[in-house]
Amino acid sequence: MKKTFLFPGQGSQKRGMGEGLFDEFPELTKKADKILGYSIKELCLEDPNKQLNQTQFTQPALYVVNALSYQKKLKDGEKEPDFVAGHSLGEYNALQAAGVFSFESGLKFVKKRGELMSEAKNGGMAAILNSSEEQIKEILKDAKLETIDIANLNAGSQIVISGLKEDINNAQAFFEKAGVMFIPLNTSGAFHSRYMKEAADEFEKFLKRKRFYKPKIEVIANTTGKPYDDKKVAEHLVDQLYNSVRWSDSMTYLLEKGDMEFEELGVGDVLTKLSGYIKRDFAKKEKASTVEKPVKKSEAKKVKTAKKPSGDSLELVAQWNASNPVGTKVKSDFYDSELETRTEAMVLFGHRAAVYMKGYNGYFDLREVTPA
Repeated sequence: MKKTFLFPGQGSQKRGMGEGLFDEFPELTKKADKILGYSIKELCLEDPNKQLNQTQFTQPALYVVNALSYQKKLKDGEKEPDFVAGHSLGEYNALQAAGVFSFESGLKFVKKRGELMSEAKNGGMAAILNSSEEQIKEILKDAKLETIDIANLNAGSQIVISGLKEDINNAQAFFEKAGVMFIPLNTSGAFHSRYMKEAADEFEKFLKRKRFYKPKIEVIANTTGKPYDDKKVAEHLVDQLYNSVRWSDSMTYLLEKGDMEFEELGVGDVLTKLSGYIKRDFAKKEKASTVEKPVKKSEAKKVKTAKKPSGDSLELVAQWNASNPVGTKVKSDFYDSELETRTEAMVLFGHRAAVYMKGYNGYFDLREVTPA
């Protein structure tokens, strides 16, 4: 079985992260303090000045904790993985783990990146659940809000949009009218959108003449969902600032390699949860591809209009709600950890019997879960 280490990005930070790591790796911690001009240990463990959630501090803090977590893995005897990938900021940890640049150089890059991104104002972001990239683009087009970009393609039905705060606020009503869940995110900038182009241009100047080495481990790029071109490292990092993070494409590429184990290092389990969702979608597509039959043109219309409210879905929802109250613990073959329902079951998009899961922040089809 092949193995991929995953490194999380901004949003995973929390006070207390990295406990034990700073004392175990004092030399690297000392180097980080010198580069940053403050105590990284104090910021992460105590956050006395309430700075940990400010972009210019968040990004260096996560980078250091992710990097030390990787060093801890190696120190404990874990062999290097077959692949590495990181979500947004986490991509810098993936590159550092692959030997593309040193711990110190990576931290300098991240420090500058965080400073530039923190200057972005009047931006907003929102998570869109249970929708597709195509549907989101159609909703934005109909609402004449094509000034909004798709920032993160985290999973098949977990996508983040980014734009000016006013536009994001105006978009909510259009998504809700379409029956799509819209969750505003607490960010100050329109990250991974056209509004970061100025920051990207400045970052490009900063990276000019910086030295990058050929990766010793295959790194999957956010912007392409494919392996890094080692001759275009700076270009990839600049593009990432104002283009979509194609995380779902990255994970699908790795799953297509065969038996693949994902392990998230650093802080939290956001990417672990996303991996479970992506694996589920991948398994369903693989299964469908083995039984799929060609559709005749004369039958195409029938297939296209087949997804209408069905008695089966309504009956399944009614049966579930009658015997499983909100808060029911459930299990799924597509997800390793135990789940807990957050809502009653409902029919989504006129045909899908589903229930929303607490913590996971996403819907599961009722046919894919059983009470624990």
